Amino acid sequence: MSLLGNILWIVLGGGIFLFIEYLVGGLLLCLTIIGIPFGIQCIKLSMLALLPFGHDIDYSRNATGFLATLMNVLWILVGGFWIAVTHLIFAVLCAITIIGIPFARQHLKLAGLALTPFGKTLK
Repeated sequence: MSLLGNILWIVLGGGIFLFIEYLVGGLLLCLTIIGIPFGIQCIKLSMLALLPFGHDIDYSRNATGFLATLMNVLWILVGGFWIAVTHLIFAVLCAITIIGIPFARQHLKLAGLALTPFGKTLK
């Protein structure tokens, strides 16, 4: 089922465009030394944005230290909030139809990860 969902996500849900946007943003952030941790998170988000069905987010307790919290605050201030709002808007638009509800759930998953990506891993 996740294979079919991922194929439909790429074709209908805009997965390829999300993948390209996150990947380009991540590569541009990796050009600077300060932006490397943020770029790595963008690249992780790009992989999830391409194939979101069948992946879960692991909220590990040991990675919620000061550094992860500081990086999440910086991420939110720099643009993570607006990325999450964009995913929420797409989730609402997808949830209007019954067929789009699985896509809306994936956008909500991406919104949560886009808001605070540090300290979370993908399963």
